[in-house]
Amino acid sequence: MIERYLIHYFLAVVDHGNFSRAAQQCGVSQPTLSVGIAKLEAQIGHILFHRTNRRVELTTAGSRFATHARRIEAEFARAQQAMAESDSSKLIRLGVVSTLPSSWIEHATRQACGAQGEKLEIVEGRMRELLPRLERGRIDVVIGVIDNEAHGREALFEEGYALAMSDTHPLAHRAQLEAEEVAGMDMIVRRNCEALPAVSRFFTQRGVRPFFAARTVNDDRAIAFIRAGLGITVMPRCFAQAGVAMPALAGFEQRRTIGTLVHPATATRVEGSPSLVRFCAALRAKATGS
Repeated sequence: MIERYLIHYFLAVVDHGNFSRAAQQCGVSQPTLSVGIAKLEAQIGHILFHRTNRRVELTTAGSRFATHARRIEAEFARAQQAMAESDSSKLIRLGVVSTLPSSWIEHATRQACGAQGEKLEIVEGRMRELLPRLERGRIDVVIGVIDNEAHGREALFEEGYALAMSDTHPLAHRAQLEAEEVAGMDMIVRRNCEALPAVSRFFTQRGVRPFFAARTVNDDRAIAFIRAGLGITVMPRCFAQAGVAMPALAGFEQRRTIGTLVHPATATRVEGSPSLVRFCAALRAKATGS
């Protein structure tokens, strides 16, 4: 069975005559789009494009398939419209990165659930899990760590990282700590952290090889370990809360931008969605303290 996202990729290349511009329209990388086209060609058993350095052109088989592809896409669109008209609630499928505080997500969800005429579906995961779902049209919007160059992005807030430790820790009163000062301290590994490779390099380059007292993919569990005094860890500043001190880590300048990525095929449908607007506004308010 040919998946819809492959047809979407194919028609984007047809319309733009260029893989790079087609990838931009689809909100994916060029290698991802190329792999999708190759998969489509394998499924139907025909080469669809003549590829040159400057432009791609349809083969004879590609021209025949284009007619069917446009008809299929039109039928998909009509089916979606018919379902929307038959359902009093519009479904907004939202992917949320797991490295945001649960209290923030609870607050944002409460605000979003008050929107009339919409139903919210939330999928949580790491960015490497959510992005493929977005590319395949399984979710409409991702709220997570976004690249400044990503197509279809909208930033909500930016933040840095800090050392998270119990507020009873002897160094909790310090505004900033050097890597060497924490060399002998036990640490918690947040396996879901987007900055984990950068954190590992930072400490390794400074000769810091700590004992890892715990490894977890759950940030609520990481906070529990920190409060209990089991160890310290590097976390985004959004996790500042009662019982946790967050001194800066001198020399670690990593930052992240939290924002939205929208699937091109559903961009029009979710634009101005009350649920999405309220969810994003609630996160932004938490980040700014307003």
